Amino acid sequence: MNPILSQNLFLVKEHIGMFKAANNYDIYDPQTNQIIMNCRENNLGFFTKVFRFTDYKRATPFNIEITTASGEKLISVKRGIAIFRSTVEVFDEKDRLIGTFKQKFFSIGGKFDILDKNEKPVATLQGKWTGWDFKFSHENKQLAQVSKKWAGLGKEFFTSADNYVLQIEETVAQDSPLRQLILAAVMCIDMVLKE
Repeated sequence: MNPILSQNLFLVKEHIGMFKAANNYDIYDPQTNQIIMNCRENNLGFFTKVFRFTDYKRATPFNIEITTASGEKLISVKRGIAIFRSTVEVFDEKDRLIGTFKQKFFSIGGKFDILDKNEKPVATLQGKWTGWDFKFSHENKQLAQVSKKWAGLGKEFFTSADNYVLQIEETVAQDSPLRQLILAAVMCIDMVLKE
């Protein structure tokens, strides 16, 4: 696993545009304000692009790739067409399955289970319907948090509408595949729960 994934704090900035079909993000180190990773959805088919501009946007398939700033592949995240609920697959840099996300029915604010490659639950991502605040937890222990604000460097930092902060707890081992799953899940929040 790439050492860049051992960091605990990431600033995610979405590319915004009037007529954009693809979901593209830059991931920064908030301490240095340098881009350290890119998340791109490069291979959109014609019909997927068309449906991204309709009410069926949340049902469209996606295939996103997270790379280092220099282009080295870290993670890929794939989903086929979602009819009632999403099942998303996450692959490592060598296209080996790391785990999956399974969306929960009728959850307020959005929720999905994060499973390892053997379908064993390793975390749950739960959001609040009143705002943009998501927590990763397992067995009543918080593993990470995604929000629009970050209390760091002695001041409160608020991101814009298309930006947010991922903070992974120190208790998550630096070489754990769970870090890859958490980062991949963050990229899916917009596409699966918030679009």
